[in-house]
Amino acid sequence: MFTHVMIGSNDLERARTFYDATFAALGGPPGEMDARGRLIYAHEGGRLMITKPIDGNPATAANGGTIGLAAASPDHVRAWHEAGTRHGGTAIESPPAERPNGSFVAYLRDPDGNKLTARSAATKQ
Repeated sequence: MFTHVMIGSNDLERARTFYDATFAALGGPPGEMDARGRLIYAHEGGRLMITKPIDGNPATAANGGTIGLAAASPDHVRAWHEAGTRHGGTAIESPPAERPNGSFVAYLRDPDGNKLTARSAATKQ
């Protein structure tokens, strides 16, 4: 349904440090800067794009918005969460854990305050 998700950042190099680390934890490649100055992450058919707002105003996080990222396993979710907190992100909500619906999730805010989640199917214990 979606071709991409675009979010704003006030500091693209800070965003690159955070997203390069978290995408590597999910098995994705580092981001690439396009000719228009947007940072682009492509992985398994999805694209996350990060840019300074084109209207010149400061980037702000969406109130009530969450960007969900697919992870291959609970170990990938844990690695994503750890990489994010080591590279400028903030852990929010509960620690990485299995939910009653059987998914394994973790939540972070990126350095600009955008809310992210990584989710995988839980493994049977």
